[in-house]
Amino acid sequence: MRPAHDADVRRSLVESLYASPASLTIGAVTGVAVGLVISGMSQPGPIQWVVAALCLVASLRVVSAVFFHRQLVRGAAVASRTWELAYELGAWGYSGLLGLMAFVTLLGSRDPVTHMLSVSMATGYAGGISGRNAGRVQIAIGQVCLTLLPTATGLWLQGSTGYRVLAVAMVMMVLGLAEISSTIHRIVVQALVGRRDKSLLAEKFERLARFDSLTGLENRMAMQMRLRDIFETSEKRTDAVTILWMDVDRFKEINDSLGHMVGDQLLRVVAERLNEVVQGQGRIARFGGDEFVIICPDMDRVTAAALAQEILGDFAHGFDLGENHLQVTASIGYAVAPQDGRDMDELMQHADLALYEAKRDGRNRAATFNWSLKERFNRVHEIETGLRRALDQGELKLLFQPIVDLETGHIDACEALMRWDHPVLGPIPPSEFIPIAESMGMIEAMTGWVLREACATAMAWPGEVRMAINISPASLKSADLPANVIEALMDSGLPARRLELEVTESIFLDDSGQTNAVLRELQRIGLRLALDDFGTGYSSLSYLRSYRFDTLKIDQSFMAGVSANVEDRAIVRAIGNLARDLAMDTVAEGIETPDQLQWAREAGFTNVQGYLFSRPVARDRIAELIAAGPLAGTQRPDPVRPIRRAS
Repeated sequence: MRPAHDADVRRSLVESLYASPASLTIGAVTGVAVGLVISGMSQPGPIQWVVAALCLVASLRVVSAVFFHRQLVRGAAVASRTWELAYELGAWGYSGLLGLMAFVTLLGSRDPVTHMLSVSMATGYAGGISGRNAGRVQIAIGQVCLTLLPTATGLWLQGSTGYRVLAVAMVMMVLGLAEISSTIHRIVVQALVGRRDKSLLAEKFERLARFDSLTGLENRMAMQMRLRDIFETSEKRTDAVTILWMDVDRFKEINDSLGHMVGDQLLRVVAERLNEVVQGQGRIARFGGDEFVIICPDMDRVTAAALAQEILGDFAHGFDLGENHLQVTASIGYAVAPQDGRDMDELMQHADLALYEAKRDGRNRAATFNWSLKERFNRVHEIETGLRRALDQGELKLLFQPIVDLETGHIDACEALMRWDHPVLGPIPPSEFIPIAESMGMIEAMTGWVLREACATAMAWPGEVRMAINISPASLKSADLPANVIEALMDSGLPARRLELEVTESIFLDDSGQTNAVLRELQRIGLRLALDDFGTGYSSLSYLRSYRFDTLKIDQSFMAGVSANVEDRAIVRAIGNLARDLAMDTVAEGIETPDQLQWAREAGFTNVQGYLFSRPVARDRIAELIAAGPLAGTQRPDPVRPIRRAS
């Protein structure tokens, strides 16, 4: 046992000496009564002095036992070595006087009645005390010896055979009672140690259940219990309660690049920093991972905003972790009851929504909850729920927008565009439901559906009209995409060169070997690849060198300003010349006016797409447009008429 635990057991053993003042009082009163009887039946002499001393010691023992017991009941820490020593001296003194009383009686009196009283008192007391004081075995054995050995000596010195036999029996009794005391002591100690270990184990499990082992902060369960207690103290919550929900920005990148040991060390230091900043304003809990929750009773929104900024300011100093100095930022969302929620779950949800808003706005900032966030959350939830149903029940549909060959005026390709008319929310644009599908992990299933539907539709078109399909960056990370493409081509019978997959520059931001492998595999299948929205992302000409794209599609934002903006015209011409030199087809998106069309011609674009020719239309209508031949508005202008230019 460790010293601290030894002290706990020792304290319990000392307390057991005083645990029953009644039994001690009974023993003292009995000894005094027998002593007074013997004193009265004996001639004046030493016996009276022994009985007087016995009465004094017995009285002091009773008084000290009662006093100690009362202190113990009040919870005072009185189980000290001093009290143990006081009990020990009193016990030995009382036992020694009982043994001395028997010895004096046996040698100083001829009355067998006094002999019987003194010997009976000594043996009875020794037998009882060997069990009562076994918690401190040296006291119990000492009392037995001080009581019985003088008595046995007196019996032996009496000289008669019967007395000497009794003396021998009494000595044997000393040995037996010593063994009993030792055994009881061992059992008591084992019980106390077992109880102590059980208590320590319970405390350990309670701490594990309530505290985070890494940071020492309260964990999620303890935080929720604390918050529930705050709200249950009043049936109607009127006092302000603030929850600040903090997340360490890009913590996963630190874990992945520097290792989990550095990540754990960072979390410990973050916890220490939070304790320094928050101090007595609230209680901090590690909610999980790199998220921390701060509960601040009686804190209003203004104070919460100040505390959040103080935390962000402290993070600006960076963190020194051994050889690493990390510039780490944090995002914080906070909600204040009762304005932002009147129960624990609602307030937690709203603080989480505010945190999401802070991260969505660029991280390293704090955001407060407002009810527009809840409206947006409800809409996203409705979309998530509806998407699962939409794919199964055929609510999704494909529309097709023609891509026109500027040389012939014929439709060269059609872009498949997914549309969804929600039964409650109405039409939802792809720019809204596609990112949600990606976050839900549904984008692969949706991409597979689009591939099958689009390829089957294209097989009904005449000639070599191609089908263009947008591919999400999330789908490109899936190794199953090439297999899904091959399956759609084989099921429909569409030649691979009539299928063009459009990707955006954002796929190159994540320099993933998986993405590169999928692109290479798609090219081996024989598909055409188009780089969509060129010029709007993190453009790099190295993409055009690393991947052989068949088509460049310039974003409609450049064409929208081409008539009035010199810079847009320069960019459009540069992209046209670049694509021509690289033997790539080019598509100008967003053509809505004849003037924009003419600028696309002059820049050397091979294809155009936009409302000037057709909005996205259903399957039957696109088939009619393809069969109709050159589209109106695609003819070249009269060569003698100058092109109108913006000033």
